[in-house]
Amino acid sequence: MKLKALCIAVSLVALPGVAAAQSPFDSIKKAAGDAGKASVEKRVNTKLTDEAKKNQCSFKTGTAELAPGCDGKLKKLASALIDAKKQLTAAGVKSYKFEVSGHTDSTGDAAKNKKLSEERAEAIVKELVSRGIERGEINAVGLGSERPLVKPDNTEAKKAKNRRYELQVRL
Repeated sequence: MKLKALCIAVSLVALPGVAAAQSPFDSIKKAAGDAGKASVEKRVNTKLTDEAKKNQCSFKTGTAELAPGCDGKLKKLASALIDAKKQLTAAGVKSYKFEVSGHTDSTGDAAKNKKLSEERAEAIVKELVSRGIERGEINAVGLGSERPLVKPDNTEAKKAKNRRYELQVRL
């Protein structure tokens, strides 16, 4: 009986040590996994940014209505997102959201521009969903003129650069 009690006492004392001994390895494994996810996130976002730059759709002035000629561009964007999903899945990333952010130039009322940029981002999201992207995996965000690519946007060419949408993945 004394031997059994001694074995139980030793195992109770030893178990926390075993758990603690595994802890550093677990944290190293997690850090490696986080670094791998960060690398995949960076690679995917670079590709999505490039695809969005190459495949910008125009909108009718002052509206969220797509101008003619966007179908091929939207197909390419949807393909880029599908490819991104494959890369994320292969890297073991299970929790992510794609984000379409809409941007405007600085002309006009800032509040109206922000609303318009969100409506335009939502129009792109709807088009991507119709091409196979799950609605629960993608969000629309309107940023108005908060993050211009060029300042000041005092020429038509500079304003055109600031009127855009961007694609990103958020882990």
